[in-house]
Amino acid sequence: MSGPDSDSQDKSQSPTAPIQALDEPIVIPRSKHEISRKNISPNALKVLYRLKDGGYDAYLVGGCIRDLLLGLKPKDFDVVTNATPDEIKSLFRNCRLIGRRFRLAHIVFGREIIEVATLRGHHQESAQQQTEHGQLLRDNVYGTIEEDAERRDFSINALYYSIADYAILDFAHGVQAINERNIQLIGDPETRYREDPVRMLRAVRFATKLDMNISPDTGNPIYELAPMIANIPAARLFEEALKLFMHGEALKNYELLRDFGLFQHMFPVISEVFGDPESKEERLLRQVFINTDKRIRSGKKSHLPIFLQHFFGIHWSQKPINSCLKVVLQRMTPITCRWLRSSQNTVRLFLYQNVFQ
Repeated sequence: MSGPDSDSQDKSQSPTAPIQALDEPIVIPRSKHEISRKNISPNALKVLYRLKDGGYDAYLVGGCIRDLLLGLKPKDFDVVTNATPDEIKSLFRNCRLIGRRFRLAHIVFGREIIEVATLRGHHQESAQQQTEHGQLLRDNVYGTIEEDAERRDFSINALYYSIADYAILDFAHGVQAINERNIQLIGDPETRYREDPVRMLRAVRFATKLDMNISPDTGNPIYELAPMIANIPAARLFEEALKLFMHGEALKNYELLRDFGLFQHMFPVISEVFGDPESKEERLLRQVFINTDKRIRSGKKSHLPIFLQHFFGIHWSQKPINSCLKVVLQRMTPITCRWLRSSQNTVRLFLYQNVFQ
Protein backbone atom coordinates (compact mmCIF):
# COMPACT_ATOMS: atom_id res chain seq x y z
CA MET A 1 0.00 0.00 0.00
CA SER A 2 1.23 3.45 -0.71
CA GLY A 3 0.07 7.00 -0.54
CA PRO A 4 1.38 10.32 -1.74
CA ASP A 5 4.52 10.31 0.40
CA SER A 6 5.50 6.63 0.40
CA ASP A 7 8.66 5.28 -1.16
CA SER A 8 6.80 2.75 -3.27
CA GLN A 9 4.53 5.45 -4.67
CA ASP A 10 7.56 7.58 -5.56
CA LYS A 11 8.73 4.78 -7.81
CA SER A 12 5.58 5.12 -9.91
CA GLN A 13 5.34 8.86 -10.30
CA SER A 14 5.81 8.80 -14.06
CA PRO A 15 2.81 10.38 -15.80
CA THR A 16 0.06 7.94 -16.70
CA ALA A 17 -2.92 8.50 -18.95
CA PRO A 18 -6.40 7.85 -17.54
CA ILE A 19 -7.68 4.33 -18.15
CA GLN A 20 -10.64 4.01 -20.51
CA ALA A 21 -12.93 1.00 -20.71
CA LEU A 22 -12.26 -1.21 -23.72
CA ASP A 23 -14.81 -1.50 -26.52
CA GLU A 24 -14.19 -5.25 -26.53
CA PRO A 25 -13.21 -7.05 -23.33
CA ILE A 26 -10.15 -9.18 -22.83
CA VAL A 27 -11.63 -12.67 -22.54
CA ILE A 28 -9.86 -15.00 -20.12
CA PRO A 29 -11.21 -18.53 -20.61
CA ARG A 30 -11.71 -20.92 -17.70
CA SER A 31 -8.51 -22.75 -18.57
CA LYS A 32 -6.49 -19.55 -18.10
CA HIS A 33 -7.70 -18.44 -14.66
CA GLU A 34 -7.95 -20.05 -11.24
CA ILE A 35 -11.44 -19.01 -10.13
CA SER A 36 -13.38 -22.14 -9.20
CA ARG A 37 -17.09 -22.46 -8.48
CA LYS A 38 -16.04 -24.20 -5.26
CA ASN A 39 -15.00 -20.77 -3.97
CA ILE A 40 -18.21 -19.03 -5.00
CA SER A 41 -21.21 -18.77 -2.71
CA PRO A 42 -23.71 -21.57 -3.49
CA ASN A 43 -26.51 -19.00 -3.24
CA ALA A 44 -24.79 -16.73 -5.73
CA LEU A 45 -24.51 -19.69 -8.11
CA LYS A 46 -28.23 -20.39 -7.67
CA VAL A 47 -29.01 -16.82 -8.68
CA LEU A 48 -26.68 -16.93 -11.67
CA TYR A 49 -28.05 -20.23 -12.96
CA ARG A 50 -31.69 -19.21 -12.54
CA LEU A 51 -31.09 -15.99 -14.47
CA LYS A 52 -29.28 -17.97 -17.17
CA ASP A 53 -32.07 -20.55 -17.35
CA GLY A 54 -34.55 -17.68 -17.61
CA GLY A 55 -32.88 -16.53 -20.80
CA TYR A 56 -30.82 -13.67 -19.36
CA ASP A 57 -27.12 -12.90 -19.24
CA ALA A 58 -25.70 -13.14 -15.73
CA TYR A 59 -22.30 -12.31 -14.31
CA LEU A 60 -20.50 -12.05 -11.02
CA VAL A 61 -18.90 -8.62 -10.97
CA GLY A 62 -16.45 -6.39 -9.19
CA GLY A 63 -14.83 -6.97 -5.84
CA CYS A 64 -15.64 -10.66 -5.52
CA ILE A 65 -13.76 -11.42 -8.77
CA ARG A 66 -10.88 -9.18 -7.71
CA ASP A 67 -10.62 -10.87 -4.31
CA LEU A 68 -10.78 -14.38 -5.76
CA LEU A 69 -7.95 -13.54 -8.16
CA LEU A 70 -5.95 -12.26 -5.19
CA GLY A 71 -6.59 -15.46 -3.25
CA LEU A 72 -8.86 -13.70 -0.75
CA LYS A 73 -12.29 -14.73 0.51
CA PRO A 74 -14.91 -12.30 -0.81
CA LYS A 75 -17.16 -10.67 1.75
CA ASP A 76 -20.11 -10.83 -0.64
CA PHE A 77 -20.97 -11.72 -4.22
CA ASP A 78 -22.63 -9.17 -6.49
CA VAL A 79 -24.44 -10.11 -9.68
CA VAL A 80 -25.28 -8.09 -12.79
CA THR A 81 -27.70 -9.06 -15.51
CA ASN A 82 -29.54 -7.67 -18.52
CA ALA A 83 -32.83 -8.53 -16.80
CA THR A 84 -34.77 -5.55 -15.45
CA PRO A 85 -35.64 -5.39 -11.73
CA ASP A 86 -39.22 -6.48 -12.40
CA GLU A 87 -38.00 -9.40 -14.50
CA ILE A 88 -35.60 -10.40 -11.74
CA LYS A 89 -38.40 -10.26 -9.18
CA SER A 90 -40.56 -12.52 -11.33
CA LEU A 91 -37.88 -15.23 -11.13
CA PHE A 92 -37.32 -15.15 -7.37
CA ARG A 93 -39.99 -15.37 -4.68
CA ASN A 94 -37.33 -14.39 -2.13
CA CYS A 95 -36.62 -11.10 -3.93
CA ARG A 96 -37.18 -7.56 -2.72
CA LEU A 97 -36.51 -4.42 -4.75
CA ILE A 98 -34.78 -1.44 -3.16
CA GLY A 99 -33.66 2.01 -4.29
CA ARG A 100 -35.26 4.93 -6.06
CA ARG A 101 -32.90 6.45 -8.59
CA PHE A 102 -31.59 2.99 -9.49
CA ARG A 103 -33.48 -0.08 -8.32
CA LEU A 104 -31.57 -3.11 -7.09
CA ALA A 105 -32.82 -6.61 -6.38
CA HIS A 106 -31.90 -8.30 -3.11
CA ILE A 107 -32.27 -12.07 -3.23
CA VAL A 108 -32.55 -13.20 0.38
CA PHE A 109 -31.17 -16.55 1.54
CA GLY A 110 -31.47 -16.42 5.32
CA ARG A 111 -28.65 -14.17 6.50
CA GLU A 112 -27.01 -13.99 3.08
CA ILE A 113 -28.23 -11.45 0.55
CA ILE A 114 -27.17 -11.63 -3.09
CA GLU A 115 -27.46 -8.19 -4.67
CA VAL A 116 -28.48 -8.21 -8.31
CA ALA A 117 -28.24 -5.09 -10.46
CA THR A 118 -29.35 -4.44 -14.01
CA LEU A 119 -26.50 -3.45 -16.33
CA ARG A 120 -26.09 0.32 -16.32
CA GLY A 121 -25.92 2.53 -19.39
CA HIS A 122 -24.72 5.94 -20.52
CA HIS A 123 -26.26 9.26 -19.56
CA GLN A 124 -27.31 12.11 -21.79
CA GLU A 125 -24.75 14.87 -21.28
CA SER A 126 -27.49 17.48 -21.49
CA ALA A 127 -29.30 15.80 -18.60
CA GLN A 128 -26.41 16.10 -16.18
CA GLN A 129 -26.96 18.37 -13.21
CA GLN A 130 -24.67 19.65 -10.50
CA THR A 131 -25.23 20.45 -6.87
CA GLU A 132 -24.19 23.83 -5.53
CA HIS A 133 -20.96 22.15 -4.39
CA GLY A 134 -20.06 20.90 -7.88
CA GLN A 135 -21.07 17.27 -7.40
CA LEU A 136 -22.51 15.69 -10.55
CA LEU A 137 -26.02 14.25 -10.29
CA ARG A 138 -26.86 11.41 -12.64
CA ASP A 139 -29.83 9.10 -12.71
CA ASN A 140 -28.78 5.58 -13.60
CA VAL A 141 -30.15 4.11 -16.81
CA TYR A 142 -30.03 0.55 -18.11
CA GLY A 143 -27.57 -0.47 -20.79
CA THR A 144 -25.13 -3.05 -22.12
CA ILE A 145 -22.25 -4.78 -20.39
CA GLU A 146 -19.81 -2.53 -22.28
CA GLU A 147 -21.59 0.55 -20.96
CA ASP A 148 -21.78 -0.94 -17.48
CA ALA A 149 -18.02 -1.47 -17.46
CA GLU A 150 -17.46 2.22 -18.17
CA ARG A 151 -19.55 3.06 -15.10
CA ARG A 152 -17.35 0.96 -12.77
CA ASP A 153 -15.06 3.03 -10.60
CA PHE A 154 -11.67 1.29 -10.66
CA SER A 155 -10.09 -0.96 -13.28
CA ILE A 156 -9.67 -3.73 -10.69
CA ASN A 157 -13.47 -3.77 -10.31
CA ALA A 158 -14.36 -3.87 -14.02
CA LEU A 159 -14.17 -7.66 -14.10
CA TYR A 160 -17.08 -9.95 -14.98
CA TYR A 161 -17.35 -13.72 -14.45
CA SER A 162 -19.76 -15.26 -16.95
CA ILE A 163 -21.86 -18.17 -15.76
CA ALA A 164 -22.40 -19.15 -19.41
CA ASP A 165 -18.82 -20.29 -20.04
CA TYR A 166 -17.00 -19.48 -16.75
CA ALA A 167 -14.76 -16.96 -18.54
CA ILE A 168 -13.60 -13.65 -17.07
CA LEU A 169 -14.35 -10.54 -19.11
CA ASP A 170 -11.79 -7.80 -18.41
CA PHE A 171 -12.90 -4.39 -19.68
CA ALA A 172 -10.15 -2.13 -18.30
CA HIS A 173 -6.96 -4.18 -17.94
CA GLY A 174 -8.09 -5.03 -14.44
CA VAL A 175 -6.17 -8.30 -14.23
CA GLN A 176 -2.99 -6.47 -15.20
CA ALA A 177 -3.71 -3.83 -12.55
CA ILE A 178 -4.18 -6.56 -9.94
CA ASN A 179 -0.90 -8.18 -10.91
CA GLU A 180 0.85 -4.80 -10.77
CA ARG A 181 -1.01 -3.93 -7.53
CA ASN A 182 -2.17 -0.66 -9.01
CA ILE A 183 -5.39 1.25 -8.25
CA GLN A 184 -6.59 3.41 -11.11
CA LEU A 185 -9.92 5.05 -11.88
CA ILE A 186 -11.69 4.37 -15.15
CA GLY A 187 -12.23 7.58 -17.10
CA ASP A 188 -11.35 11.13 -16.16
CA PRO A 189 -10.52 11.09 -12.42
CA GLU A 190 -11.88 14.55 -11.65
CA THR A 191 -15.20 13.76 -13.34
CA ARG A 192 -15.49 10.41 -11.55
CA TYR A 193 -14.78 12.02 -8.17
CA ARG A 194 -17.35 14.73 -8.82
CA GLU A 195 -19.91 12.05 -9.69
CA ASP A 196 -19.30 10.44 -6.32
CA PRO A 197 -16.74 11.93 -3.89
CA VAL A 198 -16.86 8.73 -1.81
CA ARG A 199 -14.64 7.22 -4.53
CA MET A 200 -11.76 9.12 -2.94
CA LEU A 201 -12.34 7.21 0.29
CA ARG A 202 -12.69 3.94 -1.62
CA ALA A 203 -9.32 4.52 -3.29
CA VAL A 204 -7.71 4.87 0.12
CA ARG A 205 -9.51 1.83 1.53
CA PHE A 206 -8.59 -0.40 -1.40
CA ALA A 207 -4.97 0.72 -1.20
CA THR A 208 -4.65 -0.37 2.42
CA LYS A 209 -6.92 -3.41 2.25
CA LEU A 210 -5.25 -4.88 -0.84
CA ASP A 211 -1.75 -3.51 -0.24
CA MET A 212 -1.77 -1.66 -3.56
CA ASN A 213 -0.51 1.64 -4.92
CA ILE A 214 -2.77 4.53 -5.91
CA SER A 215 -1.63 5.64 -9.36
CA PRO A 216 -0.62 9.32 -9.69
CA ASP A 217 -3.45 10.20 -12.08
CA THR A 218 -5.94 8.74 -9.59
CA GLY A 219 -4.35 10.17 -6.45
CA ASN A 220 -3.33 13.67 -7.47
CA PRO A 221 -6.84 15.13 -8.01
CA ILE A 222 -7.81 14.14 -4.46
CA TYR A 223 -5.80 17.03 -2.97
CA GLU A 224 -7.98 19.58 -4.75
CA LEU A 225 -11.29 17.72 -4.52
CA ALA A 226 -11.00 16.55 -0.91
CA PRO A 227 -13.33 19.32 0.38
CA MET A 228 -16.21 17.66 -1.51
CA ILE A 229 -16.21 14.94 1.15
CA ALA A 230 -17.85 17.40 3.54
CA ASN A 231 -20.95 17.44 1.31
CA ILE A 232 -21.60 13.70 1.60
CA PRO A 233 -24.68 12.87 3.71
CA ALA A 234 -23.69 12.15 7.30
CA ALA A 235 -25.20 8.65 7.35
CA ARG A 236 -23.23 7.56 4.29
CA LEU A 237 -20.05 9.17 5.55
CA PHE A 238 -20.40 7.41 8.88
CA GLU A 239 -20.84 4.09 7.08
CA GLU A 240 -17.65 4.73 5.11
CA ALA A 241 -15.84 5.68 8.33
CA LEU A 242 -16.72 2.31 9.84
CA LYS A 243 -15.36 0.54 6.76
CA LEU A 244 -12.14 2.52 7.03
CA PHE A 245 -11.59 2.14 10.76
CA MET A 246 -13.23 -1.15 11.70
CA HIS A 247 -11.72 -3.66 9.28
CA GLY A 248 -8.16 -4.14 10.50
CA GLU A 249 -6.38 -1.29 8.69
CA ALA A 250 -7.49 1.70 10.76
CA LEU A 251 -4.03 3.17 11.37
CA LYS A 252 -2.94 2.92 7.73
CA ASN A 253 -6.22 4.43 6.58
CA TYR A 254 -5.90 7.27 9.06
CA GLU A 255 -2.38 8.09 7.85
CA LEU A 256 -3.36 7.97 4.18
CA LEU A 257 -6.49 10.05 4.77
CA ARG A 258 -4.28 12.60 6.51
CA ASP A 259 -1.79 12.61 3.64
CA PHE A 260 -4.48 13.28 1.05
CA GLY A 261 -6.24 15.90 3.18
CA LEU A 262 -9.40 13.82 3.45
CA PHE A 263 -9.53 13.27 7.21
CA GLN A 264 -9.75 17.00 7.84
CA HIS A 265 -12.91 17.21 5.74
CA MET A 266 -14.45 14.02 7.07
CA PHE A 267 -14.10 15.26 10.67
CA PRO A 268 -13.36 19.01 10.54
CA VAL A 269 -14.31 19.57 14.18
CA ILE A 270 -12.18 16.92 15.82
CA SER A 271 -9.33 17.11 13.29
CA GLU A 272 -8.23 20.37 14.94
CA VAL A 273 -7.06 18.33 17.93
CA PHE A 274 -4.94 15.91 15.93
CA GLY A 275 -1.91 16.13 13.67
CA ASP A 276 0.82 16.87 16.21
CA PRO A 277 2.60 13.51 16.66
CA GLU A 278 3.74 14.54 20.15
CA SER A 279 0.31 15.48 21.49
CA LYS A 280 -1.43 13.11 23.86
CA GLU A 281 -4.58 13.27 21.73
CA GLU A 282 -2.69 12.06 18.66
CA ARG A 283 -0.95 9.32 20.63
CA LEU A 284 -4.28 8.25 22.06
CA LEU A 285 -5.96 8.05 18.66
CA ARG A 286 -3.10 6.05 17.16
CA GLN A 287 -3.11 3.64 20.09
CA VAL A 288 -6.86 3.15 19.69
CA PHE A 289 -6.34 2.29 16.02
CA ILE A 290 -3.42 -0.04 16.79
CA ASN A 291 -5.37 -1.95 19.44
CA THR A 292 -8.51 -2.12 17.31
CA ASP A 293 -6.53 -3.46 14.34
CA LYS A 294 -4.92 -6.13 16.50
CA ARG A 295 -8.23 -7.36 17.87
CA ILE A 296 -9.94 -7.42 14.48
CA ARG A 297 -7.03 -9.24 12.82
CA SER A 298 -7.03 -11.83 15.58
CA GLY A 299 -10.72 -12.48 14.99
CA LYS A 300 -11.84 -11.03 18.30
CA LYS A 301 -14.80 -8.76 18.79
CA SER A 302 -13.53 -5.30 19.57
CA HIS A 303 -15.04 -3.18 22.32
CA LEU A 304 -13.51 -0.08 20.81
CA PRO A 305 -15.98 0.56 17.99
CA ILE A 306 -18.41 1.93 20.58
CA PHE A 307 -15.77 4.41 21.69
CA LEU A 308 -14.92 5.37 18.13
CA GLN A 309 -18.54 5.79 17.11
CA HIS A 310 -19.05 8.28 19.93
CA PHE A 311 -15.68 9.83 19.18
CA PHE A 312 -16.42 10.47 15.52
CA GLY A 313 -19.98 11.39 16.41
CA ILE A 314 -18.65 14.72 17.64
CA HIS A 315 -18.34 15.74 13.99
CA TRP A 316 -22.09 15.49 13.45
CA SER A 317 -23.10 16.82 16.85
CA GLN A 318 -20.99 19.95 16.18
CA LYS A 319 -20.04 20.24 19.85
CA PRO A 320 -17.25 22.66 20.75
CA ILE A 321 -13.85 21.07 20.28
CA ASN A 322 -12.59 22.21 23.68
CA SER A 323 -11.91 19.09 25.76
CA CYS A 324 -13.46 16.94 23.04
CA LEU A 325 -12.23 13.66 24.44
CA LYS A 326 -13.74 14.43 27.82
CA VAL A 327 -17.04 15.20 26.11
CA VAL A 328 -16.93 11.78 24.46
CA LEU A 329 -16.35 9.99 27.72
CA GLN A 330 -18.97 12.00 29.56
CA ARG A 331 -21.50 10.82 27.01
CA MET A 332 -20.56 7.24 27.88
CA THR A 333 -20.57 7.42 31.69
CA PRO A 334 -21.08 5.90 34.20
CA ILE A 335 -20.42 2.60 32.46
CA THR A 336 -17.32 4.01 30.80
CA CYS A 337 -15.72 4.98 34.11
CA ARG A 338 -16.13 1.48 35.49
CA TRP A 339 -14.89 0.01 32.20
CA LEU A 340 -11.79 2.21 32.24
CA ARG A 341 -10.92 1.58 35.88
CA SER A 342 -11.42 -2.18 35.69
CA SER A 343 -8.96 -2.89 32.87
CA GLN A 344 -5.21 -2.97 32.44
CA ASN A 345 -5.62 -2.16 28.75
CA THR A 346 -3.18 0.65 27.90
CA VAL A 347 -5.69 2.68 25.93
CA ARG A 348 -8.29 2.50 28.68
CA LEU A 349 -5.79 3.49 31.35
CA PHE A 350 -4.52 6.33 29.19
CA LEU A 351 -8.06 7.60 28.76
CA TYR A 352 -8.84 7.47 32.43
CA GLN A 353 -5.57 8.90 33.73
CA ASN A 354 -4.93 11.59 31.11
CA VAL A 355 -8.30 12.61 29.79
CA PHE A 356 -11.22 11.81 32.01
CA GLN A 357 -9.81 12.86 35.38
